Formats: sequence, structure tokens, C-alpha cells
Amino acid sequence: MPRAVREQQMMDAAVRTFGQRGYRAASMDEIAELAGVSKPLVYLYLNSKDELFTACIRREAQALLAAVQAGAEPGLPADRQLWSGLRAFFTHTAENPDGWAVLYRQARTHGEPFATEVGVMRDEIVAFVTGLIGAAAREAHHDPALPDRDVAGLAQALVGAAESLAGWANETPGVSAKEAAATLMNFSWAGLENLMHGRSWQPRGQAAGRAR
Repeated sequence: MPRAVREQQMMDAAVRTFGQRGYRAASMDEIAELAGVSKPLVYLYLNSKDELFTACIRREAQALLAAVQAGAEPGLPADRQLWSGLRAFFTHTAENPDGWAVLYRQARTHGEPFATEVGVMRDEIVAFVTGLIGAAAREAHHDPALPDRDVAGLAQALVGAAESLAGWANETPGVSAKEAAATLMNFSWAGLENLMHGRSWQPRGQAAGRAR
């Protein structure tokens, strides 16, 4: 069997084991048995448990990012791009629950260098969403009123909500990717649309401007 195919089998087994058992509890013996290979072969190909886990994070992060970017159809209005991107995100996390568990639960809670690997992917997704929100502001009016810092903050909030909602959807029977995406669109887009048209929320009795 070609080395690339064998490595793919071992990575599949590792993602499943790490996702279901957790990084600390997962053993190289379990991974080798699930992959149908010897433990020395796993070490020969992937060196160590840390390096294997890092390789799993990178593979799953790249797959998720590619799915989101491919899902958001260019040329559509910004809200339609965001909708299709969210559907792609929730579809991918639902179809790859072990990979999402590796990214969202395991990598973030076991320190460096794992958290940095996930951070790189997250930064790319935030940048992508920032571009969509900025495009929506430009569609609303040619001289956007939203400062760059506000756009960046909205993107961070939206991505954080998507991450949390994906974890909940994967653990809640009967919640489809479409339903999860619709929940987040209903939660976020009405507010975003108001902001695009200069209708920002303010505490009662406070003049227009940044809320404090």
C-alpha cells in the first residue's frame, strides 16, 4: 500500500480516537489497532503522539476552512454568501464530529503548540467573515458608517457563536446543519442589517454614538 494511503488510514484512526477519547486518554496502541497496523509503524510514519495530534489538527483545520470557502458562493449578495458559508460550516462539523471535537475541544485545552495551530485556522475564518460583513456595509451604502474595529468585533462574535452552536448541534439529536445555520442567521443578520443602515442599538436615554 502506498505510504500516503497508509498515512491517511492512520490519520483517520487518530482523529476518531482523539475526538472520542480525548488527547490524554488516547493511546498509540488504540490508534494502531484501529488503523490495522503495528504501533512501530505509526511511530515510523508519524514520529510521536504530539506530532500525530498536530498533524490531525492541521488536516482537520484545512478541511474545515476549505469547506467554508467553497460553500460561500462568490458573486452573491453578502447575506447569501454568509448563509451558504454557514451552511457549509455546520454541514462539515456535523459530518465530521470527531474532527470538530479535535479542533474545538481537544486542541484548545492542551496548550501549545496545539492551540496555535487552531488559532491559525480561526484567524482565517474570522478574516473571511470580516470581508463578508465589510461587503455588506458597502452594499448598504457607499460610505460605510461601521468603523473597521466594529466590523472586526462583529466577525469575532459571529465566529464564536458558530463554534459554540456547532458543539451544541452535534450533541443535540435532530438538529440539522440547515437548522443550525438558520438559527445563527436569525440571531445575527437582523442586527447586522440594522447596523448597515445606521440603526444601532443604544441604551435608553443615551444620544446616538458608541454605547458605553
